[in-house]
Amino acid sequence: MKYLISALMMLTTTVLIAQKIEGVVVNANNQPLEYVGIFNKISGQHSHSDASGSFNLSKSNLKDSVYFSNLGFKTKLVIISPENLKLPLKIVMEESSISLEQIVLVSEVNALSRLMEIDIQTNPVKSSQEILRKVPGLIIGQHAGGGKAEQIFLRGFDVDHGTDIAISVDGMPVNMVSHAHGQGYADLHFVIPETIENLNFGKGPYYSDKGNFNTAGYIDLQLKKNLDKNLISLEAGQFNSKRLVSMFKLVESGNSNAYVASELSLSDGPFKSPQNFNRINIMGRYNYNLIGDQELTVTASHFQSKWDASGQIPQRAIDQGLTGRFGAIDDTEGGKTSRSNLLFNHYKRIDENSSLKSKAFISQYDFELYSNFTFFLEDPVNGDQIKQKENRVLMGAESVFERKNIDLGSDYEFEYASGIGFRYDNVDDVELSSTLNRKTTLNQISFGDIDEINTYAFLNTKFKLGKWTFNPALRLDYFKFDYLNELTNTYDNQSESKFAFSPKFNTIYSVNRNWQLFLKSGIGFHSNDARVVVANNGKSILPAAYGVDFGTILKPVEKLAVNAALWSLFLDQEFVYVGDAGIVEPSGKTKRLGVELGARYQALDWLYIYSDVNYTYARSTEQANGQDYIPLSPSLTSSGGIVVNEFNGFSGGLTYRFIDDRPANENNSIIAEGYLVTDFNIIYNWKNWSYGIIIENLFDTEWNETQFATESRLFNEPSSVEEIHFTPGTPFFLRGKISVTF
Repeated sequence: MKYLISALMMLTTTVLIAQKIEGVVVNANNQPLEYVGIFNKISGQHSHSDASGSFNLSKSNLKDSVYFSNLGFKTKLVIISPENLKLPLKIVMEESSISLEQIVLVSEVNALSRLMEIDIQTNPVKSSQEILRKVPGLIIGQHAGGGKAEQIFLRGFDVDHGTDIAISVDGMPVNMVSHAHGQGYADLHFVIPETIENLNFGKGPYYSDKGNFNTAGYIDLQLKKNLDKNLISLEAGQFNSKRLVSMFKLVESGNSNAYVASELSLSDGPFKSPQNFNRINIMGRYNYNLIGDQELTVTASHFQSKWDASGQIPQRAIDQGLTGRFGAIDDTEGGKTSRSNLLFNHYKRIDENSSLKSKAFISQYDFELYSNFTFFLEDPVNGDQIKQKENRVLMGAESVFERKNIDLGSDYEFEYASGIGFRYDNVDDVELSSTLNRKTTLNQISFGDIDEINTYAFLNTKFKLGKWTFNPALRLDYFKFDYLNELTNTYDNQSESKFAFSPKFNTIYSVNRNWQLFLKSGIGFHSNDARVVVANNGKSILPAAYGVDFGTILKPVEKLAVNAALWSLFLDQEFVYVGDAGIVEPSGKTKRLGVELGARYQALDWLYIYSDVNYTYARSTEQANGQDYIPLSPSLTSSGGIVVNEFNGFSGGLTYRFIDDRPANENNSIIAEGYLVTDFNIIYNWKNWSYGIIIENLFDTEWNETQFATESRLFNEPSSVEEIHFTPGTPFFLRGKISVTF
């Protein structure tokens, strides 16, 4: 009899071992929580909750310790018991102050992005510009009155306004293909900073679900799905600056909630000629979430902005006393832009291991910009002001099927995600013209219509073998470019098409829950402007980027996280359409090699310290030594800060950003000066009121936000001069803030 009992016990144990734990994760208000990290300390197996809060872990053993962790919540420990293996679990997470201890380093390709969540949660963004600065190593610059998309620098790239970084908001693309001002133009000002929940990013071309522009990396902003409280906030400060934000809950019942947010920003800026800047943002969001089943989010938004700009200043104009740093050569620059969006995101859990995720979007976009970079070089009488204008409809859709926990044996696991999608841009009246005082069109340089279609499919797979994760993936893109030239007397429609094949292979070794090593490799690309494509008869339509990353993420103690990486990126020949001049320029092949270091330390429960340092060696591979510098490519950048998070009612931070001197031309004879700028903010919370002070450029550093080596001629000069032209950085800028929640 005892042998029979022993056999039955062994059989029962085997059955239990073969089972898995599953369930849902919710907060105290019974709202499902997404991306909660779930980690089995004994087996090393990990997972995370999906959009409906569901999770499951296969191959769980009795008495295993399973941790549930999420920023802003206390880490919860569950010991596996026979009851856990029989019934679905409901894990209720308890809110807590944010801490590095809540981070578990799971085997994800973009694990660094999860680690950086704490930067956003402890020190939320306070302006549109700060959104992108949250990515370690990313530097931005504004040079057109606050209404134009920022200049972006990342991994040794002068990305211009988005050529080599894919930016999206909840999956909706921000980059504009074949834009009037330049390829990849990414204007994020339609996002209200207070609505941001998190920022997901990855560096390098290693992600199969990211396609066009994903060479230096990608950024996907994730917006709040619901509000805890209503909010009204008012800011006022120097330079006649004002900002009003409101966020109100409209629906909060059962499985549904909805809110509306709005923003009004006004400023004259520090310039002698007032910027007359104004921006209006309105966004509404509806979320339906049936726990453990499905989620639907509908987002509608509208943005519009107008501004005047003083333009870039040549250094010699200041030396000659013609103007000051905040003066202008042509103060009739400026522009206006608008964007209206409708976005649908749907997630459906098919069964415990399968799901379908879909999105669809449509945007109406308008853009009109007046600039003058060369002053009187081309037209000594009227000047060289140009107008860039377009009207665009952007639409697209994507569906992704995911399958997890495919059992390949006792030590193997397999999962995959496959997706298909498309994007269509219809751009009418893309114009580049010579103008006078923003009123008179002197000459149309180019004028036409663009239709661009991108269809794609991708497959992302993961093989897990013990502590190893292997991630082979591939992506296939098809592009169709059409350009109708409206300046010709006869019908002139030109068309080209091309396929791009982008394989990826990433490997992760998880030493334990606090240490991982990774090796990433992949091929990415960015499309060229349709006008470039047809002008060059389809040559180098989709220049490839070849990348490799080797690095580690480590938490030597619970309150310290360190990351380090060595990387390289090689780009093929490309043709660049210079929107400011209406010409095509070849840029040749390039190489970039870099080192990245970062550290985050939770010194005290309320004190958080972080810093990132990035070095890049960037050169053209087809030019002679000494003539091979890549203009405006930064070699050394750094950012960091000290953040106080809720100490006796106070919170705030002291942060810095640094970029070193960099070559402004190919032979390094003209230098763009680096800078170190420090910002400060402090907030006092009393009941449901918050009182704050925000200071940009605390030490009133004289710095140049954007710089270019430009050949220009002033009205009193007999010949042209090539030198640095710059937009001055904001001086000491103080503003106060008062907010109330209810």
